[in-house]
Amino acid sequence: MAVSAQTAMAIKSYQNHAEVLVRNYLLADPFIPYTSIFGGIFACKVAYDLSQLISTFYFKSYSGLTKIQRIEWNNRGISTIHAIYITAISLYFVFWSDLFSDQRFAGIVTFRNSQLSTFGLGVTVGYFLADLGMIFWLYPSLGGMEFVIHHTLSGIAVAYAMFTGEGQLYTFMILISEVTTPEVNLRWYLDTAGMKRSKAYLINGVVMFFAWLIARVLLFIYMFYHVYRHYDQVIQMHTFGSLLVFGVPSALAIMNLMWFAKILKGLKKTLAKRQ
Repeated sequence: MAVSAQTAMAIKSYQNHAEVLVRNYLLADPFIPYTSIFGGIFACKVAYDLSQLISTFYFKSYSGLTKIQRIEWNNRGISTIHAIYITAISLYFVFWSDLFSDQRFAGIVTFRNSQLSTFGLGVTVGYFLADLGMIFWLYPSLGGMEFVIHHTLSGIAVAYAMFTGEGQLYTFMILISEVTTPEVNLRWYLDTAGMKRSKAYLINGVVMFFAWLIARVLLFIYMFYHVYRHYDQVIQMHTFGSLLVFGVPSALAIMNLMWFAKILKGLKKTLAKRQ
């Protein structure tokens, strides 16, 4: 009993020390951006290793892939996990949290932020850095110049919102578009596994079409409308921040429309083959 009590006290002591460390250092305002970035990079490494481990044991087609295909398989595992994470965080802040609500809070919406919102963006910055590193390392096997441009623009915008606290609402609006990433990755997985003629491939194509339409076309229109309604607040941001709010979503919207046209063309082609 005495040993058990001492063990419990020791565990409690360690818990208290851990809570102090997290509260006073990892979640202290000056340290949040850096700890979240490193946390995001570390999470990417863990996700890569888990994807490799799980795929080796549970997917027979994985062992038959080339080295570069296995790397891309694991890399897409990272992006899928990140997409689920950032989509959930973004939906919360844009539609459910009171942080950016015009009804609950007065004041300039473009300057609102919190420790949680800043930390959430920092993890995404870590992901973009890790993914860009892999893209450059294996260029162009994991993606061409369009991926470099997309990740660079997105990474700069997210990093600016994280470090300055400006324009976080619009950053989260744009990041909701990551909801399309799991569908895109699943399509690649099915294709690589030789399941291009399967029913799952067709369903995935239809889901991807509607997800892209909602998250990367209609949502961007809503975001531009919101910027129009709050134009007087947007222009009070730093000049560079204002340029990011206007410029980055516009560039991404053009890329999204180009990719959407390819998705629509591919879906039509798939449906025509099944008739």
